[in-house]
Amino acid sequence: MKRSTIAQAWTIAAIAALALIAAPASSAAEKGCTNANMQGTFAYTGTGFITAPPEFAGPFAETGTQYFDGRGTTTASVMSSQNGNILPLNITGTYTVNSDCTGTFTLQVAPINITVHVFFVIDTSGDGFQAIETEPGLVITRIGRKLFPGRAI
Repeated sequence: MKRSTIAQAWTIAAIAALALIAAPASSAAEKGCTNANMQGTFAYTGTGFITAPPEFAGPFAETGTQYFDGRGTTTASVMSSQNGNILPLNITGTYTVNSDCTGTFTLQVAPINITVHVFFVIDTSGDGFQAIETEPGLVITRIGRKLFPGRAI
């Protein structure tokens, strides 16, 4: 082969390799998440511990349903157990989804009248989430799964 033919072959191979590398990156960027990726009703559980204040310290668990409207508003109906004391909770709040499919909830919890902040990651193509409460004194994680995947209810 002539040197010019070899150089052309290497140039074409290099351009093809760069195109293959760039294609998945641009494809991933085009699939960024928005609030619309969190839409519908999810069944979830939360488990962990309350470490402070001392009068509330101990194990904590909750299960319930959480509805996301796809525009940044959420509501939930929950049954909780804090140190074995059972308490139904109603939650209202807001959420923000980042383009990397992470996000935050800001939740108002009644009847105990507290605000809780939560960091989450959307998983299973929007049919689930994993989360951790970020308030000092709370070590509580959550896992949620869409009740009816593929449709908002």
